[in-house]
Amino acid sequence: MQPVRQKILFVEDHEDTRDLFSIILEQSNYEVVTSASMAGALTLAETGTFDLFVLDSLLADGTGLELCKRIRLTDQLTPILFYSALAYEKDRNEAISSGAQRYLVKPVDIPLLCNTVAEMLRVSEQPNGRGNGNGHSRGTAK
Repeated sequence: MQPVRQKILFVEDHEDTRDLFSIILEQSNYEVVTSASMAGALTLAETGTFDLFVLDSLLADGTGLELCKRIRLTDQLTPILFYSALAYEKDRNEAISSGAQRYLVKPVDIPLLCNTVAEMLRVSEQPNGRGNGNGHSRGTAK
């Protein structure tokens, strides 16, 4: 029996970045679902179960901060990683304040990206992590 692949929602308006990110993480045996917009991402987040959200800061129909806050209204447990070109400390602090756990600045070294994703997913699966320990950490904090 094949182990359940962890599922990542990657929200990025730049098509080449979405494609590259998907290829890299699928090679690491993750299932990657992508969205180019905040509206599309919200629909996917509300109707699907994900183990990790990866958000860009600037989207055509909103911001990653808005999206992060909207996700956190219904899901306080699934980890969120910002993968953004905004490199100021204030951008990182705003992302963390809105509910993200980590913030990486583009362009990023591919091994660092893969290691960060793996670490966030590993922590979310542990009983003392933010997830529920079964590979799907969606839910509301008690």
